[in-house]
Amino acid sequence: MIELFTNYELLKVLWWVLIGVLLIGFAITDGYDLGAAGLLAVIAKNDTDKRIIINAVAPHWDGNQVWFITAGGAMFAAWPTVYATAFSGFYWAMLAVLLALILRPISFEYRAKVEGPQKKWCDLGLIISGFVPSLIFGVAFGNLFQGYGYDMDQYLRTSFQEGFWELLNPFALLCGVVSLSMILMQGATWLNLRTSGDVQVRSTGVARILAVVVIIAFAAAGIWLAKMPGYVITSAIDTAGAANPLNKTVAFGEIGAWFNNYTLYPETMLAPVIAFAGALGVLLLVNKMPALSFVCSSLCNAGVIATAGLSLFPFIMPSSTDPNVSLTIWDATSSQFTLGIMTFVALVFVPLILAYTTWCFYKMWGRVDADHIEANTHSLY
Repeated sequence: MIELFTNYELLKVLWWVLIGVLLIGFAITDGYDLGAAGLLAVIAKNDTDKRIIINAVAPHWDGNQVWFITAGGAMFAAWPTVYATAFSGFYWAMLAVLLALILRPISFEYRAKVEGPQKKWCDLGLIISGFVPSLIFGVAFGNLFQGYGYDMDQYLRTSFQEGFWELLNPFALLCGVVSLSMILMQGATWLNLRTSGDVQVRSTGVARILAVVVIIAFAAAGIWLAKMPGYVITSAIDTAGAANPLNKTVAFGEIGAWFNNYTLYPETMLAPVIAFAGALGVLLLVNKMPALSFVCSSLCNAGVIATAGLSLFPFIMPSSTDPNVSLTIWDATSSQFTLGIMTFVALVFVPLILAYTTWCFYKMWGRVDADHIEANTHSLY
């Protein structure tokens, strides 16, 4: 245990893993309510159906947001250079995500208080809040594999050569399809698990279609990535040294470089296998075993994100303008003292948060149907 706080290299890897876990937690938990909101117009045929979908996620949607907030906070504390570069370079994309997420509480709260056409605007707000973040997160990951256009001077000040529209390139959009389809699949399997009647039946069919889309899009992205030039560190790098992105040499252009980690560490192949197996599990089990199909969907989400992270490792944010200033886990992290304090705090509070979250799900479990909506019409969304 003492070595955990004194080994700087180990702390760097640990926080790369923990931030990945937070992103996976966000995709699994907040993913099902983003997905359910995005499917509102597809699965619901009347106002009762919409209320069933909304109330299937209502007890947890705001708590699920904590995963996203925590991931952003952890990135700020553990990878300050990455945080500054990403949130500056992806400013308009992040602003679009923020505005979409702001629509969620407004739409949730006001939909239950308005009548007539105004409800349609709230429905649209929920759909946008489900689609936009899910798509943009995938697009962002797609651009990481291609490198983002930024440079860095001797004082570690970044300047950007790319704008918002350059982010919307074909490969990034394909990654956006992967992200969007897996989040929508997560929402469909959740509705299949937590609702009954027509909503459950429709969610079953939608989940199957989305599982096929995930498999095809994820496979296509992998084939494309195998033929894409990647980044390789070509100089010695002090993995336990102080953070300085300027102290290395990076080569760009090696075809298939993003697959090098799978050759060096064959056990990492488990990540894409889990992703494909999870989507296949949804396709086969969603009609028979709702709980297991939701677990399969969650595993698919985890596998896709893990595949992206393992392919990029040790890079976090490569630069297409000057590959040598690309940010990696070895040279873009906070100090050893900061990471040590963060680790201590995580060891204390993460188990408490997980226990509380588990208790909330246990106490508020159950299926939502039309009878439940009618019996509680004044106390539900």
